[in-house]
Amino acid sequence: MLSLSVSRAALRAATPARQFAAAAATTQVRHASTRTLENAVAELVPQKREELAKLRADYGEASLGDIKVNNVIGGMRGLKVMLWEGSVLDAESGINFHGRSIPECQKLLPNASAIGQKGSEMLPESMLWLLFTAKVPTPEEVKALSEELAERGKLPTYVERVIDSFPKTLHPMTQFSAAVQTLNHDSKFAAAYHQGVKKTEYWKTTLDDSVDLIAKLPSIAARIYYNVFGKGDGQQKIDPSKDWVGNFANMIGYGDSEGLTDYLRLYIAVHGDHEGGNVSAHTAHLVGSALSDPYLAYAAALDGLAGPLHGLANQEVLNWALDFEQAVGKNPTDQQIQDRLWETLNSGRVVPGYGHAVLRQPDPRFTAISGFCESRPELRESHIVTLVQRLSKLAPQVLKEHGKTKNPYPNVDAASGCVLYTYGIEEFKFYTVIFGISRALGALPQLVFDRMLGLPIERPKSMSMEALTNLLKK
Repeated sequence: MLSLSVSRAALRAATPARQFAAAAATTQVRHASTRTLENAVAELVPQKREELAKLRADYGEASLGDIKVNNVIGGMRGLKVMLWEGSVLDAESGINFHGRSIPECQKLLPNASAIGQKGSEMLPESMLWLLFTAKVPTPEEVKALSEELAERGKLPTYVERVIDSFPKTLHPMTQFSAAVQTLNHDSKFAAAYHQGVKKTEYWKTTLDDSVDLIAKLPSIAARIYYNVFGKGDGQQKIDPSKDWVGNFANMIGYGDSEGLTDYLRLYIAVHGDHEGGNVSAHTAHLVGSALSDPYLAYAAALDGLAGPLHGLANQEVLNWALDFEQAVGKNPTDQQIQDRLWETLNSGRVVPGYGHAVLRQPDPRFTAISGFCESRPELRESHIVTLVQRLSKLAPQVLKEHGKTKNPYPNVDAASGCVLYTYGIEEFKFYTVIFGISRALGALPQLVFDRMLGLPIERPKSMSMEALTNLLKK
């Protein structure tokens, strides 16, 4: 009888050279004067593996609570079933990035001026370093990382051609996801896996792919912006002397706007991670658990982010706010605003931008954006931004009196889109693309942690309604 079993090594030998095989040789930027991100992550590996081993040994059989039927049929809301190292979301204290709040991050993380750029907001590169390493980087480390992202940021010609082939009517998020998938052609992880790299070394090429993808996301977004909306230079020119967002602002045609550039730094930094249970982060983790490379995993995350219940919220809030302004005028009284809010609620509609699935306090991301608005004269003069700021003070009381919401406070979407709009980015369909650039800061480091720790493929147990009913009858 002919045997159908073939060794993995034989399969590799028989397989034609794959499209990403050329990526096997890792290209890295070295900076002799300071630690690279790879060096910093490598220092974490033994510590994190030891922490996981101790956690499993000491508490592996400990219970984290009962699972109720409402959890099963209610989207697994609140179930503690995922390891996520980057950030933790608490109902009362808000989001913490490796134990640091947003105000602490704004104070501690190197900002634009720390690396010689115009602006005062923390750099997404600083947040990326924190999410990867759990440590606050030095300005020198951030500058080196910024230079590395600039060096890696140019798109391959084949990716440009793929993007250019899309019809202008194809949604920007669909184009964004497809372009990210295409980069799988050059995956270092996929090439290394094909060549039989040890499991304990998976994290290294995952890190390489992740940094490469993060570097290229602004270029992908900018080319889509140019093709669909006709704005930007159309060439995705990268200036190695500029930071990651500074180059993005240049590429989309807003490089001369110091205000928008600094706002994008803040926006991308605070949106970067929001623990692992949200759709985009969870999707990246889930797909990555099957050992898909970072490009495929993050493309799937973008598909989730494109859903109207996830990444579209800020533009929906903006649409509502513009309609609200049209109804009450540019200089309404407090009473006019309150009356309009009651009219909205009494008609059975919700006030978008208020409430949160987890938070029971004002969203610290909203607070950070609100503080930014108060610091910029051009935003203080904006009618729509002023309206949003006034709504944040008046709406909570109306919502409390209405009594139908668990959290009457503004979330980040209450303000984020209005600022983009004021600075001139009026293409609502592009807002989620900017969000997609940001969310990579948290989702991709987690893929590295997943492989550093050797986490298994995610495979929860599902049950039919009949099976649930029968189980409960026992």
